[in-house]
Amino acid sequence: MTSTSSQDSLAGSNTQAYATGRQYELRRGDALAVVTELAAGLRSFTRGNVLLTETYGDDQIPPGATGITLAPWANRVEDGTWFLDGKKQQLDITEVSRNNASHGLLRNAAYALVDESQHSVSLEATIFPQHGYPFLARHRVQYLINDDLGLVVRQTLTNHAKASAPFVLGAHPYLRLGDTPIEELVLTVAADTQLLVDDRLIPRSSAPVEGDTDFRAGKHIADLSVDVALTDLQREAGKARHTLASADGQSVSLWQDEACEYVHVYVSTLYPGRSRAVAVEPMTGPANAFNSGDGLRWLAPGESFTIEWGIDYSPGGAG
Repeated sequence: MTSTSSQDSLAGSNTQAYATGRQYELRRGDALAVVTELAAGLRSFTRGNVLLTETYGDDQIPPGATGITLAPWANRVEDGTWFLDGKKQQLDITEVSRNNASHGLLRNAAYALVDESQHSVSLEATIFPQHGYPFLARHRVQYLINDDLGLVVRQTLTNHAKASAPFVLGAHPYLRLGDTPIEELVLTVAADTQLLVDDRLIPRSSAPVEGDTDFRAGKHIADLSVDVALTDLQREAGKARHTLASADGQSVSLWQDEACEYVHVYVSTLYPGRSRAVAVEPMTGPANAFNSGDGLRWLAPGESFTIEWGIDYSPGGAG
């Protein structure tokens, strides 16, 4: 495993400076993952010459939250407010256009190295008590390339406060299949239920999937623009699997364990340099869980909770 540090560069060495801090390279066989100090993010995952996630330049922060991990909530909290024991909590508004608190408290945090090897790395950051979230917690993220050359990600939140703390965990990877035009790919998500949202993307109700939100039989990405949370996921051996595939049989899949009961699918037309980009986001709860209670979990003092998700590649007829 190799890593580079922006601190080394600032100290005057020849090491490259990165906007996302230290870069951790994990290698095994033909698999390569790059993980960032900033937000414990997945900057890229590659098999051979096939790039399986969207990526970005050395001097950029992750566009569209590319690859970042999310704690102690994923997605949005309406108006940044929620109630704890009857007392109003006010989080910072980080999605100004919709007046929401977005993507947790560690999006701009540096994660410290816990341990590393050639094919794995563990990073950790502290959530300090603050207005809107008066709890002390630590978020640890491990990336591992397994024997099958798939990427496995484990996220663990530990409550170090003296009171029980609410949380939602998630991540924000974007999938791709190398240079295959994104419009030619088919996305399959085995989910039976969609969350219906208002104009601020806050869920208000749910309904069976239909039309553009029904990915069970696969949908071509061409001309598709969705931003939707899905649940009631179909699973095999406890895993829900979401797949982006090409006509020649190549595919990249994101899987998530039983702790992740939701997946958010976002087909963006705003991603820099790409006509479209497909985010497939594993989550333990949906947007506004702090208020709705949907998918919300509470950690007792000293308790930990772990989710697991990953990315696999199949070369199909292209191999």
